[in-house]
Amino acid sequence: MAEHRRSPDESTQQPAGERGLLGRRRVLGYVLAAPTLAVGVSWIAGSADPRPADAAVPSLPQPEEIFDLGDLQNLAAAPTSGLISVELKTDGTAYFAVPRAEVGQGMTTAIAMIVAEELDLPMDMVTIGLADARPELLMNQLTGGSNSMRSMYLPVRTAAAITRQRLVDTAAAHWGVSAGKLTTRGGVVSGPSGRTATYGSLTRAAASSRTIKVSAELKPQSEFRVLGRPHNRVDAHDIVTGRKQFGMDMEVPNAKPTMVARPPTINGTVKSVNNLAAIRAMPGITDVVPITHGVAIRGETFGQCIDAIQMVEATWGPGTVDGESDATVLAKLRAAQLPMAVPPLLSNTIDAEFVFAFASNSPLEPDCAIADVTPDRAEIWASLKVPIVAQEDIAKQLGLPIDAVKVHVIQGGGSFGRHLFHDVAAEAAEISQKMGKPVKLSWSRTDNFRQGRVHPMCTSRVRVNYLAGNVLSYEQRHTSVETDFGHGLGEMITAFAADLPVGGNLSFAETIFALSQSSPYNFGVTTQLLNEVPLKFNTGSMRNIYSPNVVCAEELVVDRLAAKFGQDPMRFRRNFLKDKRLLAVLNKAAEVGRWGKAMPKGTAQGVAVHAEYRGAVATLVEIDCRPETVNRPIRDGVSGPRVTKAVIVVDPGFCINPRGLEAQMIGGLQDAIALALTSSLHIKNGMPLEGSWDDYFYTRQWNTPQDVQVVIMPNTSDSPSGAGELAVAPAFAAVACAYARATGTMPTYFPINHGTLGFEPLPLEPSTPQSPTDGLDHTF
Repeated sequence: MAEHRRSPDESTQQPAGERGLLGRRRVLGYVLAAPTLAVGVSWIAGSADPRPADAAVPSLPQPEEIFDLGDLQNLAAAPTSGLISVELKTDGTAYFAVPRAEVGQGMTTAIAMIVAEELDLPMDMVTIGLADARPELLMNQLTGGSNSMRSMYLPVRTAAAITRQRLVDTAAAHWGVSAGKLTTRGGVVSGPSGRTATYGSLTRAAASSRTIKVSAELKPQSEFRVLGRPHNRVDAHDIVTGRKQFGMDMEVPNAKPTMVARPPTINGTVKSVNNLAAIRAMPGITDVVPITHGVAIRGETFGQCIDAIQMVEATWGPGTVDGESDATVLAKLRAAQLPMAVPPLLSNTIDAEFVFAFASNSPLEPDCAIADVTPDRAEIWASLKVPIVAQEDIAKQLGLPIDAVKVHVIQGGGSFGRHLFHDVAAEAAEISQKMGKPVKLSWSRTDNFRQGRVHPMCTSRVRVNYLAGNVLSYEQRHTSVETDFGHGLGEMITAFAADLPVGGNLSFAETIFALSQSSPYNFGVTTQLLNEVPLKFNTGSMRNIYSPNVVCAEELVVDRLAAKFGQDPMRFRRNFLKDKRLLAVLNKAAEVGRWGKAMPKGTAQGVAVHAEYRGAVATLVEIDCRPETVNRPIRDGVSGPRVTKAVIVVDPGFCINPRGLEAQMIGGLQDAIALALTSSLHIKNGMPLEGSWDDYFYTRQWNTPQDVQVVIMPNTSDSPSGAGELAVAPAFAAVACAYARATGTMPTYFPINHGTLGFEPLPLEPSTPQSPTDGLDHTF
C-alpha cells in the first residue's frame, strides 16, 4: 500500500535568502486583441547555480550541473512564450490550450492549478485543452525531458496574473476607485462599500481591440491557496466512469477500423501481395493496399481486420537489422567501447562492466491514429508529443503544404517517450491517402513490441582509482545502440548549439548525454562519455533516456567502493556527495526507511541517489531474494526476487501538486523494478521474441512492494524541477544494490532474469495472432 507524506519540517515557504528565482516579482505580458479577455506572456528564462564541492578531492562541475537539458528546452521555448495565452470567457470560466501532451502524467491538472491560483478562480471553473499543432510556436511545443512544468510554470502564472490584474483595473476604473483597494476571490472582484463584480461580467470591458503591453505582480507563496496542496486529477471522474476520450474513442465520419499485416523483420518492406483479391473478398473488408512496411487492411471491425491478417500471403523484402541477436549486438557494443584515460593503480582500482538489454517502449494503450486525407488537405488525430514536427513530416510525405495539414493532439494512455515519434500517425496518413478514405488505424500489441520503439541495448564500463581514503578518478564509458533523436530534440540542439556548455562537434546523442548526466560524488577527475553503434533498430528516448543505466552502474560501483573503504554504503555516500539537497534526501530516506535494521538472510536493503532536471531524489528499497520467493511458480514467466518495501524521498524545488508528484514517483519505481528484475526484449534473427504483455514482464503484483512511502521535502525553490522521470534511475539502482547485498553477488546483466526465457514466442507470421477466445482458461 502506498503512503505519501510530507517531511515533518515542511512548510510552503523556504527560508529567507533561499527564495529561488521568482519571489514576489513583477512580470510582463500582453492583453491580446480579442472580443473577450485574452492574455499572453512576454519572456521567460531559468537559471541554476552550480553548487560547490567540499571533499578532499573535489570534482569539477560537469556540463549538466551548469546547464542541463531542461535549461536548453526552456531557452528554446522562450522566444515564442508570448504566443501562449489564457482566455477568460463571459461565463467567468478560464480556458487554456496547453502546447504540451497529456499522456497520463497529470500535466493538465498542474496547469489548471497554476491558472486557478493566479486568477483566484475555483478549479472547476478552469478548463485545460491540448493545442493543435501550432508551427508558429517553433520549439515551444515539445513534451519530453520532464520539462513541461519547468518550462510552463512561469509563462502560465504570468498570463493568469495579468488576466487577474486586468479585471481588477477594469473594475477599479468602472467604480472610480484605486485598484489597490480591490480584492479577488473565487472569480469575483470585491471593492469598497460591498461592491462586487463577477469575472464574467468584466471580460468584455477588460478586452482590448489591439494588443497592448501590461504588467502584473505574481503572488508570493505565502498567499497560495491551490499550489502546493494535494489535488486529484481534473479528469479522474471521466477516466473512472469511461467518459474520457482517447484516440480510439474519437468518432470521425467514415473512419473505419484499419490494421496492418507486417513483415517478419524490423522495417521490412513489401515486394508483392500474392492473394490480394482473396483478402479483399473476406467478410467486412473494404480496402487492402500495400504500404511502405506492410499490407494495410480496412474493415468494418478490428476483428475482421485481424481475421484478414491471418490470410495475408506476401513476399517481403529485407529489414534493417536482419540476423542480429543479443549476442551479436553485445559484441558490437564491446568493440565500440571508448578507452579509459586513467591507467589502473594496481590493487586500488575497480573495473566493472554492466550490460543492459533492449527494453520495450510500449505504453499500455496500443499505438493508434486517425487520418482523413484528400487530394488537397489532411486531418490527423493522434497522441503526439512533438506535433509541429509531425505536421511538417506528414505534409512532406503527402506532398501537401503545411497549412493544408491539420494535426489534433489527443490525450494518450501513456507514452514513456513513445509518442515523441509520430510514425503511427504518418502511417495512418499514408494508408488514408492510398485508400482515398478516412481510417482509424490501430497497431496490435504484437506490432508494438516487435515493430515499435525500444530502449537500446547498451553497456556501461566503469573504472575507479582510489588511494588513502579518497577517490582519485571516476571514468564511465557508456556504449549504446544508436538512439533516434529525429523527433525534435535534434533540431533544438542544432538551433541552440552556440549556447551549450559542451565543446567540440558533438552528435545529438552526445550532447543530450552531456546535458543530462553527471556524477553526484566528489570522485576527483570525473568523465562520463557516450559512444553509439549505428544499428537501425527502431529506438527512442524511452523514459529517462540514459540515466537508469548510467546511474545503476555508478551506484553499484559506489557500493563496492564503500566495501573497499570498510564503510557502510550510507555513510560512504554521505562522505562523498557534492550536493546538500542530495544529502538531505538521503538522510531522510535513511531515517524513514530505517537503514541498517536487522533483516533475514537472503533479504537486504539498497539505497541510491540521483539529481537531474534540477530535482533531487533518494530511494531506499528492501528486497527478498530467498529461494521460496525467487522460485515460486509463474505461468509462462520467471518470477525472480520481490521488492517488498520502497521509500522515495524527493526534493522537487517547488511542489505544485503533492498528489501528482507522489504518483510520478510511484510510477518511476514501477518502471525501475521492471528494468532491474524482469522486463526486456530478447532479440533473435533481428526481431524481438516478445510479442505481447503476456511475454513482456513489466512489474507485476508478484514483484512490486505493498509498502511504498513517498516523502516530499520542504520547498527549496520558487519554481518546480522536472519530476516525470526523476525516480526511475535511483530506484533502478537501489533495487540492483539491494539485490547485490542480498545475494552477495553484484549483478552485471540487466534485467537479472534476462537469461531465462519463460514463454513460447508467438510466430512471426501472421504478424498479429488471432484474438484468443479462451480467456477464462487463463484466470487464476
